[in-house]
Amino acid sequence: MSAYDSAHETTVLDLEVETYRRPESVIEPLLYHRWSPRAMSGEALSDDEVQRLFEAARWAPSSQNGQPWRFVYARRGTDDWPRFVSWLVEFNQMWAPSAGLLVVIASRTVFDNGKPCGTHSFDAGAAWQNLALQGRAMGLVVHAMGGFNAEAARVGIGLPEDFAVEAMVAVGRPAPVDVLPERMRKQEHPNARRPIAELVSEGRYREPSADP
Repeated sequence: MSAYDSAHETTVLDLEVETYRRPESVIEPLLYHRWSPRAMSGEALSDDEVQRLFEAARWAPSSQNGQPWRFVYARRGTDDWPRFVSWLVEFNQMWAPSAGLLVVIASRTVFDNGKPCGTHSFDAGAAWQNLALQGRAMGLVVHAMGGFNAEAARVGIGLPEDFAVEAMVAVGRPAPVDVLPERMRKQEHPNARRPIAELVSEGRYREPSADP
């Protein structure tokens, strides 16, 4: 139990998701209850929690079962932490240091036989989604970021040349919205999605604005 739980304070994950999101069909609630807050308490994650996140990620599907995803992480308060934080853009450095874990996600661009893996990013995305859903089920904040220096991260973690850097992720315990800088607070809620009609078409691609 976190300090915020024991104080009975409302955290970002206590927001009523249905106020902001209305599925068009009946689906598993976990899918639309997952969102990307920034408000975190700075508390540590246990070894078991970290293991469970990556266990979920490892069961993702992949082309030819190549499993191209790789995760390199740092815990808050360790010697590695300042390096991981330094790769983030200025905006993300305003909130992500309150995470308990920072993760670099990479993907191997070739199969074990050396042939190109055209789906390496797609497959790593599936693993990321597993991690994100598992984190939400555990009551954690999980927020992926594209705002970081990918080349600095590559060098910093010693990534081989046949890997691509995909994203960074902040994971932590939820906190009240007011821990964030004021400029971020109004955006700290689940966002909506485009309607299915704008995203899906049968037979041929159709621009959303085109007539049926």
